[in-house]
Amino acid sequence: MESKKIKAGIVGGAGYTGGEMIRLLLNHPNVELVFVHSRSNAGQPIVSVHKDLIGETSLLFTDTIDKCIDVLMLCVGHGEATAFLKEHKIDEHIVVIDLSQDFRLKSADMCCRDFVYGLPEAYKSGIASAKSIANPGCFATAIQLALLPLASSNKLTDVHITGITGSTGAGQKLQQSSHFSWRENNIQAYKTLCHQHEAEVLQTLSDLQVGFSELSFVPWRGDFTRGIYLTAYCKTELSEDELKQLYKSYYQQAAFTHVSDTMIDLKQVVNTNKCVLHVEKVAGKAVVHAAIDNLLKGASGQAVQNMNLIFGFNEDAGLKLKPASF
Repeated sequence: MESKKIKAGIVGGAGYTGGEMIRLLLNHPNVELVFVHSRSNAGQPIVSVHKDLIGETSLLFTDTIDKCIDVLMLCVGHGEATAFLKEHKIDEHIVVIDLSQDFRLKSADMCCRDFVYGLPEAYKSGIASAKSIANPGCFATAIQLALLPLASSNKLTDVHITGITGSTGAGQKLQQSSHFSWRENNIQAYKTLCHQHEAEVLQTLSDLQVGFSELSFVPWRGDFTRGIYLTAYCKTELSEDELKQLYKSYYQQAAFTHVSDTMIDLKQVVNTNKCVLHVEKVAGKAVVHAAIDNLLKGASGQAVQNMNLIFGFNEDAGLKLKPASF
């Protein structure tokens, strides 16, 4: 019996997240990729930009929108999703999954749609019945997955986080801090205590632990291409065994978030939709280490995970990816 298939379109297909979205949807058992929109590349073969897809597609980039689709992926820059939805009337029956930050906050202009925040480990039932998804940010995903179990048990106190991300987190547009000569053998803190993802993190954590309103986050630029590794810690009265049980219980049914008994590393998650966590207690503090691929669980992979939930596919459909560990 032939499996159910839906039709999908991508807007903003030339960047890193767009390229990963194309790769995932081309290989998804339940999806037919109908078009990939890119004004700057219209008429050019997709493989002329995403050369890793040679032999996998003959599609050309287009500057038109085919509305005979079931789901539309917006892989555009921040601010561009709002402009796109105001410029183009997208039928209500078409599911919209936005990977920008435009609709993540409850106070945002929703462009006449009811966007649901797309973090499956926190809002799975709401996602499954949604027509519009605001996909979480990459750092926001890793931070929330590191802290959800504590927040759900009212155990968050004064949280401090340090995280490092690869160069793809900055997008394809060339800037000093993404240039090879700058990035190689280098590291730098940026947006100290004022990263744009903090607001969406606090929004979710305060849903679970009413009154929680502050965390301290220092992000770093790292000398590698993809992935996020972070460490979050706060004071706790729980023992290490209690912490581990709390995390394993919370994520027992999670399709992609796993708690490791041993220390984790970034290569366990690169090229996958996984989040891998390790929990320990040191000097009276709960210490949580988290690793994700910023382009997959932090962007396109999580968007496909949300799509799977909405259309009733297996949650891991099209996302059974081996980590690039060597």
